[in-house]
Amino acid sequence: MRLNDPLTTSIFFEEKEYPIDLSFDNVLDVLEVLRRTDILMTNKVEIVIYLLIGKNELDFDQSIRLWDMIRKDYIEIGMEKPKKYDVKGNLVPEIEEEESEQVIDLVADAKYIYASFRQIGINLFHEQGKMQWEEFQALLESLPDDTIMQRVIQIRLWKPMKGESSQYKEQMRKAQSRYRLLGGER
Repeated sequence: MRLNDPLTTSIFFEEKEYPIDLSFDNVLDVLEVLRRTDILMTNKVEIVIYLLIGKNELDFDQSIRLWDMIRKDYIEIGMEKPKKYDVKGNLVPEIEEEESEQVIDLVADAKYIYASFRQIGINLFHEQGKMQWEEFQALLESLPDDTIMQRVIQIRLWKPMKGESSQYKEQMRKAQSRYRLLGGER
């Protein structure tokens, strides 16, 4: 995110400019389409591109390339791991890590996200069609520790430690069970 750049309202693809709707609620619709198992991948691409740029004359291959560009440049922003260098400036190879645990799910945690934004004075329903995805992500990632979403994340990440009472540990296990993400996630 660069504060000196305007928010994106159009993109260039194959020498043509397209309007793009990157409002957070529209991007959430896109992500929801992609999660669905009852829609064929070819149809998903068509729906996603329509949601983002509207009616168009793109063929399937163009739509795939455009979606790949939008995904990398506008939706998954800030999600890539930074490269690490040693003291001599050499790139340090990545060590295979276990799949990082998912601690938030935009669909399952919608009510906690909404409540957390309300805690900082933002009504997400009033921001639909206005707040951009990049703004939403920045706010979500930097919610204060006293918001319900941050508390839920802390509960999901909690691991028993020496010195904690058995009563506290039991309380935290119950809280983890309550706030557990379904489908094998935390």
